[in-house]
Amino acid sequence: MKKYVVSLNDSIDLKKIADSGQCFRWKEITDGTFRVTAFGMVRYFTQVDDHTITIDCDESEYQNVWKDYLDVDTDYDRIIASIDSGDIFLTNAGDYGRGIRILRQDPLETLITFIISQRKNIPAIKSCVEKLCAACGTYIGQFDGDEVYAFPSLVQLSGLSCEKCGGEFCSYKKAGMDSCSLGYRMPYIQETVSRLVMNPDLLEYMMQLDDKALYEELLGFKGVGKKVANCTALFGFHRLDFFPIDVWIKRVIDDVYGGSFDDRRYSPYAGVIQQYMFYYGRSEGI
Repeated sequence: MKKYVVSLNDSIDLKKIADSGQCFRWKEITDGTFRVTAFGMVRYFTQVDDHTITIDCDESEYQNVWKDYLDVDTDYDRIIASIDSGDIFLTNAGDYGRGIRILRQDPLETLITFIISQRKNIPAIKSCVEKLCAACGTYIGQFDGDEVYAFPSLVQLSGLSCEKCGGEFCSYKKAGMDSCSLGYRMPYIQETVSRLVMNPDLLEYMMQLDDKALYEELLGFKGVGKKVANCTALFGFHRLDFFPIDVWIKRVIDDVYGGSFDDRRYSPYAGVIQQYMFYYGRSEGI
């Protein structure tokens, strides 16, 4: 397939996006080239320079799918320029994280994957997500030696069976896997899916809510606490003012800012600032 060239006025860095903790189905194939599985498709994104990438798609697909996905219309360099010059740590974090963009991901996939993410590191999360896709998702094809499956639809997720949760069989064993590695998260996923099946328009309704109401609605899902709700709002509903606090962000706030950081200073882009803090703090071992 012909490669479509994407040239931005501000920065984009595929490696930093892949390592920023917001997405779990990007895989680096060669230096600068990532296999991206999203929206039931597999595409290859390749870094050309600080402002340019290529995607193996035509212009129509880029305009209809990947332009929004990459949040091309938001000027992230302008957000970095708004950082208080007196804040040395955050100034360095913005420069270090330049090129990170908040992807516009599917809300269902984001909600489920961040429920899975609890008390797991990124490699473990990715492994669990791939197992879930293989257990009940639609087969897309073989890529780079891997059997790749789409993220399951709500209907497919509703058919997920777990013996420990009262199911007649284990969907994972039926798919040829030893286990799901989900533990206590499996009933959370099943209850979340059940609620969405009973309310098929709920996610669309949530898209229309203001930030406060969206947050409260997310907290109503079984197993969704403050961190998962914030992550889902930021990465799944593209609410850029949400500021998730995980162990890395808490460490930065405690060690660098003496236990208090006013994220409202950077509203309505507090979530973008959080990504710079997360990426820089984790990379530098803060």
